[in-house]
Amino acid sequence: MRLLIINADDFGYGSGITLGILDAHKKGVLTSTTIMAGMPGFERAVRLAIQTPSLGIGVHLTLTCGKPLLQDVPSLTTSNGEFKRLSFYEDHFEINQNELYREWKAQIDRVIASGITPDHLDSHHHVHTLNGVTEVFEQLATDYELPVRGNYNVSPGIVTIKRFNDALDQIGVCKPIWQPMPLHNLIEDVKTFGSVEAMCHPGYVDADLTEHSSFTTGRTYTLRELIKPELKARLAAEGVKLGTYRDLVTQDQPLEEEPV
Repeated sequence: MRLLIINADDFGYGSGITLGILDAHKKGVLTSTTIMAGMPGFERAVRLAIQTPSLGIGVHLTLTCGKPLLQDVPSLTTSNGEFKRLSFYEDHFEINQNELYREWKAQIDRVIASGITPDHLDSHHHVHTLNGVTEVFEQLATDYELPVRGNYNVSPGIVTIKRFNDALDQIGVCKPIWQPMPLHNLIEDVKTFGSVEAMCHPGYVDADLTEHSSFTTGRTYTLRELIKPELKARLAAEGVKLGTYRDLVTQDQPLEEEPV
């Protein structure tokens, strides 16, 4: 199998990002996204997702952006009730794992209650890869029987892709002369490892994005690349299947070997 999952983070962050992700799916090669259950754009994103069943939806578990769904998680928040910023986790940190489990469970449950059946888990700013957070993340993956983004050393028994790649964001922001190399590397990863997630961050720039995010215009460049017909044609010519985490087989049904 040569499965490529092209996943956009931050669905539901705001209108510009949500609409950009949908255009990248409908007009381009994007196959999957992960939704943020605690952001202001969540409800609109849910309505649009339900109208777009071909788009795979996972949960983008949040710990460093916005406010928690629960109020009684003091180890995760500042004095004004917002999540602690990423800088808090860049050095030695201590949080209550039970509080984290309950908050992230509430985020998953809100997605499910909205009518969406999530197909995998990842996290905003990749905090699931941090010691003290990974254990909670993997417990939730086990409890909900969901695959996870494999950008860390995933524990045995948890379903994940074989390779993680960020080439599509690179292509969006680099000069045209350098674009062939990350795309070549992405295709080679798919051929070598069999199942790959290519993370990306498409979107349109709006006031909400510029006010709250440091990554703005780069999203429009990524979107531009994702909807180019040449990209879809190149992937098809290389025998790459575009899919979602629903297409991942379980670990007791290993990926088929490519014929020699």
